[in-house]
Amino acid sequence: MPATDLPLLIDAALEAGKIATRYSGTTAQRWDKPGGAGPVTEADLAVNAMLEQKLPAARPGYGWLSEETEDSQARLTKDRVFIIDPIDGTRSFAEGSRTWAHSLAVTEGQEVTAAVIYLPRRDLLFAAAKGQGATLNGTAIRVSGIDDLNSAEVLAARPNMDASHWRNGTIPGFQRNYRPSLAYRMATVAQGRFDGMLTLRPSWEWDIAAGDLIIREAGGVCSDRMGGPLRFNNPHPRLNGVVAAGAALHSRITNMLEPESTGPWS
Repeated sequence: MPATDLPLLIDAALEAGKIATRYSGTTAQRWDKPGGAGPVTEADLAVNAMLEQKLPAARPGYGWLSEETEDSQARLTKDRVFIIDPIDGTRSFAEGSRTWAHSLAVTEGQEVTAAVIYLPRRDLLFAAAKGQGATLNGTAIRVSGIDDLNSAEVLAARPNMDASHWRNGTIPGFQRNYRPSLAYRMATVAQGRFDGMLTLRPSWEWDIAAGDLIIREAGGVCSDRMGGPLRFNNPHPRLNGVVAAGAALHSRITNMLEPESTGPWS
């Protein structure tokens, strides 16, 4: 039901934005998660509480996977699943930056069918439903058509450019940029603002599910670091990195990647 799920996700994302912006990032209570899993703030938890009440109530047959909810294997028995990051870019949020996002998606049969990435402080709402294209604030968007690596602008953290990640140690000649929030990086590729993005480290499903569909519906290709399709609602919800771009540029990037590389990533 991608057509009916998308309005629900948009409404929930807008409500999430109202909740999160009540907090000042620098003064919001903050804790560090165990095992070096990063920070969480009271805003993350408040948004998650609202979403966990609102979305399953509207779709009682759907499963649930969220960064801020203890995982349950019960979701594996469901045909459709919500995959949620209440605030993607929590570190950026806590520093008082405007660059953080709510990332909401619905999957069916391990494929994302409806998705929203919303940046309330930047007034940017990216949305997509399977087969219906992708939009930014209601206007259709399209990935960049650039296919020359040396002319491309690609979003990637600096460690991804270590020679160990690339075949024969040959680092591609694209211009590297960076933005906090993995979801936002993916959205800007769908928008065509940047030509591609990559992250080579294992990536949580909630960070990338919404961006995967938005990029694909904007005419791009989104894969793991090996070039394989992204599949969601896995027992361990972590995927083998992300590479996204227009089709030709995506192929050039993945063909240069070293499949046996194990780091550094961050």
